[in-house]
Amino acid sequence: MSRRTARWIGWLGVSTFLLGCTSTTLIGPDTPGETEQNQEKVRQSKASFDAALRDLAQHDRSGDWTNRKCKDLSARFIQVNEARREAGAEPAPAAAYNAGLSLQRCGLHREAKARFEQAANLDSEFHPARAQLVLYAYRTNHDLDRAISDLEAVIRAAKFQNVEALVSLAALQMERGRSQDPAAGQNDLEAAQQNLQRAMAIDDGYMPAYNQLAVLYLERARASAAGGSARAAQPRHLVVAGSEHARANQQQLDLAALVASQAIRKNPNYAPIHNTAGLIQVELGDFNGAVGHFRAARKLDPKFVEAHLNYAAVNLSFRGFEEAMHAYRAVVRLRPRSYEAHLGLALALRGQIRGTERDSLVEQAQRHLDRAKQIAPNRPEAYYNEAILTQEFKAKASEKQAKPMLKKALSLYGEFIARAGDQKRFSDAIQRSKERQQDIEQMLAFLDGT
Repeated sequence: MSRRTARWIGWLGVSTFLLGCTSTTLIGPDTPGETEQNQEKVRQSKASFDAALRDLAQHDRSGDWTNRKCKDLSARFIQVNEARREAGAEPAPAAAYNAGLSLQRCGLHREAKARFEQAANLDSEFHPARAQLVLYAYRTNHDLDRAISDLEAVIRAAKFQNVEALVSLAALQMERGRSQDPAAGQNDLEAAQQNLQRAMAIDDGYMPAYNQLAVLYLERARASAAGGSARAAQPRHLVVAGSEHARANQQQLDLAALVASQAIRKNPNYAPIHNTAGLIQVELGDFNGAVGHFRAARKLDPKFVEAHLNYAAVNLSFRGFEEAMHAYRAVVRLRPRSYEAHLGLALALRGQIRGTERDSLVEQAQRHLDRAKQIAPNRPEAYYNEAILTQEFKAKASEKQAKPMLKKALSLYGEFIARAGDQKRFSDAIQRSKERQQDIEQMLAFLDGT
């Protein structure tokens, strides 16, 4: 990858898909009243439950979720419990739980959490709901150690048979990435692999387990290039001047690619595995393959923010500015406060500045850089890119604007350098900023006639 290409591209961190796993939990035992009519109502409610559960699995396989489908399916599970109450039977926690899963598929997390709480209230030992509530608590308190401990307790209570919880625990262990867990006598990545293998032994068609295992091998490959630290190997931001990164471990990359390939053959409609496969192809240097996988992921799940971001970033790497622009705009619609989306959109717009649309594109790029600075005022990337926009385009718009815009660019490079500090990933950009500052100072001296 050329230095010019590296200026734009930055791979987003591997995602951990902790929420929204398919449940095959069957409805609880029938406890109807004594009448034959009530018994028939309970039998019908069970048939309704089974039909709704089949539809949930089918929507997962097809990847065709919409808000309406999520709400309608959730309502069907809720109706199961209403029918049971009418028949004098106890409401089933599994019905409330799957009502929550249906909502969760479309990111309706507040409503989904309420259904999981309802399931846990119906049965305090219903471990699938308990696991989901642990994950929702983690989304709020960000206490990783507590989340891991609480999930381990849920898994023990489930006698290690809760597939969803095992995969979520593995994802959290990978996020923590401790070199050694004194309680378990192994490091977090080893523990994560063991939990994923347990999950796949229980259900060898469970796609999140395949995805997380591919992610695990990818992180190990990156860790070898980053000196052994899995956490250090996960770039989280769109960088403006990333230097060439060390080559990842080929054996681990091959394992990651193999797992992803097997998973895609099992279910080609599971969007997260395509995103992971794209990240693997990036590390393997196959950018065309990466584009294909990211495109597939965002087509299968139009709300998949990370797939949009990765698709945009890889297009920026070979100057596919228009494609990148559309993908970043999709993220801005889904997540208006995404720093990476506003920064990337500014870069994609800047790459298209030419001809009669020049002034409009400069203005649009500036607007998104301003928004990025509002979202995260201490992050340095927007200042660097605003400096380039100012130096290369605003200063050249007219003779009258040349000097004030050059002075502004000079100041912006200084702000970038101050904010970047000693962060290694910005070292190339810092050096280029200093060189550009010298060029600007010489140009200002020339314009002043000194």
